[in-house]
Parts: sequence; structure tokens; C-alpha cells
Amino acid sequence: MMKFLMMLIFMMPLCFKKKFFWMVQMSIFFLSYLFMNMNLNLMFFSNLSYFFSCDLMSFGLILLSMWICGLMIMSSENLLKMNFYYNFFLMNVIFLLIMLYLTFSVMNLFMFYLFFEGSLIPTLLLIIGWGYQPERIQAGMYLMFYTLFASLPLFMGIFYIFNGMNSFMIYFLKFYNFNYYLLYLSMVFAFLVKMPMYFVHLWLPKAHVEAPVSGSMILAGIMLKLGGYGLLRVLIFLQKINLKLNYIWLSISLLGGFYISLKCFCQVDIKSLIAYSSVAHMSIVIGGIMVMNYWGYNGSYILMIGHGLCSSGMFCLANISYERLHSRSMYINKGLMNFMPSMSLWWFLLLSSNMAAPPSLNLMGEISLINSLMSWSYFSMILLVLISFFSAGYSLYLFSYTQHGKFYQGLYSFYMGVSREYLMLFLHWMPLNMMILKVDYSMIWF
Repeated sequence: MMKFLMMLIFMMPLCFKKKFFWMVQMSIFFLSYLFMNMNLNLMFFSNLSYFFSCDLMSFGLILLSMWICGLMIMSSENLLKMNFYYNFFLMNVIFLLIMLYLTFSVMNLFMFYLFFEGSLIPTLLLIIGWGYQPERIQAGMYLMFYTLFASLPLFMGIFYIFNGMNSFMIYFLKFYNFNYYLLYLSMVFAFLVKMPMYFVHLWLPKAHVEAPVSGSMILAGIMLKLGGYGLLRVLIFLQKINLKLNYIWLSISLLGGFYISLKCFCQVDIKSLIAYSSVAHMSIVIGGIMVMNYWGYNGSYILMIGHGLCSSGMFCLANISYERLHSRSMYINKGLMNFMPSMSLWWFLLLSSNMAAPPSLNLMGEISLINSLMSWSYFSMILLVLISFFSAGYSLYLFSYTQHGKFYQGLYSFYMGVSREYLMLFLHWMPLNMMILKVDYSMIWF
């Protein structure tokens, strides 16, 4: 693992030469390929130490981080026109990748908190530095204050645990069960804000709308998964009290997911619609984690991986339209099938994956989550049916509104999709639909 960090550090000087920008991108893909082929027994912790280790949860999310960071660089080729800003952008992406890698692989609870918060800094710089409108400052403040407001209780909760246990090690804490209400709220709330749960989700649409394409990709692909990963880790030693209080989060999440699904039909901004759909999907993930059964944990993990690829690809598509029409409004982005019929195919493929059509990972994740939530309460079936139905509804609404109809009359010039964009979309879609062949529930261990 330290070799990986050293390679990234030595690659930084190469980033300052414009002609070497692709070396960083290809090296990230190469490292993710090597990491994918490591011969590790991932049912249990591998390379266990006082600082780093890797199990299946860490493995999948580290691989997703490397993949999305490589695609971020591929999607931001327009920044090559601004030499200095592109150099700073590459350094920002590499720093963000290091923070995410450390967050997912560290086993010390305090260091996990440190890197968990450290990943906020490059994300904030991406939004404020490369956003499109002056409102990006307000969006950055929303992101920062929502996260920091919930993180201080988490910080205090971690040191309360250390005061009682004299250890920060996550794999020691699972032998204990804490039964304090304040400790439970302080440990869980920070991750619910990061997911985000309904009522604390307002920062997400604002951040997505104002962020550049790379910022939207990392927010949808990885940053939301930090909350789910944190919940999966901390609920191991908060089992008893979570079984008493989980109905609160389940009720809020499922009702909120239904309401947000309806709200998607009211959006006229493409990125805002995709952002709200992320909140609806994450509401089911929160439900699966809070039920705390085997199907729920597996389904939430698989849906997090699937949603990371699918949502990131949809933001790429929204950016491809924005670069040509200079607008995110659905009133202007109409009739795109007349101009780019090949791109309409990718819109359909990624939106069909977003509505959990086979053979996407989203389908397997949602089947597992529906199974787990039905075992908790049969009444949850009503809300799950509504969320699933409207999920397909707003995905088809977005496709039909943007691809069909009469194109915008004020359009003066247009250019077709380039091979880089098609490759980028293929690298989102291919693992999203092919990885279902690798899913084996008997191998997943938590």
C-alpha cells in the first residue's frame, strides 16, 4: 500500500507538463487493474496491521475510487486549455484519491475520521475553483457546514470510546456493545448527513448543480459511499441500541425517498434531477443498513457500487450536453436524438441501469434490499413499490424529455460526440453490467 502512495507522489512532477497529463490517468487505471488481480483472501482482513488492512468492503470501494478518479481526469479534457489550472486540478485529484484510499483502508477509528474529513477539502476546492456560476460559493458553504456540523459530535464520540476502551482499533471494538443514546446519535448522524438522509440532504443538489463534471462524478460516485461505509463499520459495535432505534431512520428514509422521487418530476435542471435521484437511491441503502441483516448489508454494499458507476455516468452525459448547448435546462436540452443518435443509446443504457433494469448491479442490490426490508416489516412494501415505480418513472421522463421532441430553435452550431466521450461512457457502463457475473453472496463477509 505504501508503494502505491509513493508512486502517486513521484508522478506529481509529471503532471506539470501538459503532454504528460494522460500518464496520470493511465497509471490510475493500471493500478486499479493490478489491485483487482491481487491474490488476497478477502473474506477476512488481509495484511492486518495497526494502521492498514483490507477486507471486501474496503477492496470494492478502493477499486471504485481509483476507477472514478481516472474517469474524472478523462472527462475534464477541456481544462487542458488552461495550463496552470489543469496542473492544480491534477494535484487536487491525486490528493483526493490518496485521502479516499486511506479512508477505506485504515483500521484506526481516529485516523478514519481524519481522512474522512480530509476528503472534504479537495472536493470543496473542485466546486469553488472550477464551478460554473457565482452560486458555487454558497454551494461550497452548504457542503462544508452540513458536514462539519455533524462531524463534531462524531469526533467527541470517538474519544468517548477511546476513554472507555483505550483503543481506536475497529476490529477490537466489535467485541463490545455500547448502549448509550447520545453516543449512538453522535456516531451515526455524521454518516447519515454524508449519505445523505432526507431532511439533511439539501447540500447535495446545490453542490451537484454548481460543481464541474469532475466534482459531480466524485460526489455521486464516492463521497456518498463514505457515509454508507462508515455506517457499516460503526454499527458493528452499536448493534443493541440500533435495534431499538432503527425504526426512526427507516421511517424517515423510506418516506423521504418516496417524496424525493415525486420531487424529481418537478425538476427542470438535468443535474438537479440526477442529484435528487441519488438521494432516493441512498434512502433504500440506509434502510438496508439499519435493518442489520445479511441481505440488507450485502444489498446496500452492491447498490453503493452500482450507483457509484451509474450516477457518475449520468453526470458525464449531462456534461456532454452542457458543453454543446451551454445550458442544463430540460427546455433547451430537447430533441437531442436529432443531433447525436449514438449518444442517445448511452442515455438509454445508463438510465435503464438507474431504474434497476437487468443485468445491472442496481437490480441485484435492490432485490436484496427489498428482501431485507420486507423481512423487517411487510408495511415497508408499500413505500418500496412506490419508490421503485417512480424511480423508473423519472428515469424515463428524463430520457423522453431530453432525447425526443422538437429541438431548440435557438441552436446555432453543434458538434457530434468524440471517441473520448464514448470510451468514458463505456468504462462506466461495462463494469456496472458485467460485474453482476462476479457477485457471490457466500464470499461476502462483514
